Amino acid sequence: MKHNRVAKANAPPDSKEGHRKRLREKFLASGLSGFHDYEVIELLLTLGTPRKDCKDAAKAALKHFKSLQGVLEAHPSELCNVPGIGPKNLFGIKLIKAVADRYLEKAVLHKDPVCNSKTLFEYLYHTLRDKRRESFMVLFLDAKNRITAVQTLFEGTLTASQVYPREVVESALHHRAAAVIFVHNHPSGDPAPSPEDFAVTRQLVFACKVMGIHVHDHLVIGDNRYFSFADEGHMAKIRQEYEQQAKTPSPVIRPKDPLP
Repeated sequence: MKHNRVAKANAPPDSKEGHRKRLREKFLASGLSGFHDYEVIELLLTLGTPRKDCKDAAKAALKHFKSLQGVLEAHPSELCNVPGIGPKNLFGIKLIKAVADRYLEKAVLHKDPVCNSKTLFEYLYHTLRDKRRESFMVLFLDAKNRITAVQTLFEGTLTASQVYPREVVESALHHRAAAVIFVHNHPSGDPAPSPEDFAVTRQLVFACKVMGIHVHDHLVIGDNRYFSFADEGHMAKIRQEYEQQAKTPSPVIRPKDPLP
């Protein structure tokens, strides 16, 4: 019995634990600088994997989902299809994504998106960039242009038949918003707006103007880039078109003379 205890005491440290310790120390010393993407995934998997090597699972996940962002955005059921990943050790992956989303959301709430466009874009980009379907979000602003709420209203291909101005206006009134910013993503990675994007934007701006709600912008998020309707001058043109129509008197419909 004593011999076994001595043997255990003199046994070399577990190689897996030593590798994990080196990863943790490397992160604490210099953050993620110098980390490969698979090492980031591996580090997250170790949070829910007490004594199992996670390197192969991390590499398999990166290969399957193509990028670190793809792994973080993957549905739990999809992650569980990767050998070495299960319901328990995917905990770290989903936790870090949720924490990042919460942090970025808090970072933009009660801030002026016009003065903090970089922070706003970072939040929107990290939230939308890897979604496989189009998501239409609305940022609600108060009279001082501070974001008070963020809500995803529609999912799927953005068309005039699927984005309902009434729901957008009702949500804005519910949040007592003085202004709004519309945002949606292009899963293809190309943020260039489609004809439908222009049609939907015009429809929404007109509907909001009727209710006295100002539309600051419509952002289309692509792969590490975006298109701003405001920056490109389209919001000003749409508002000018609305003002011109509002000034144009409606035609007077006269009753026809009675037949003799």
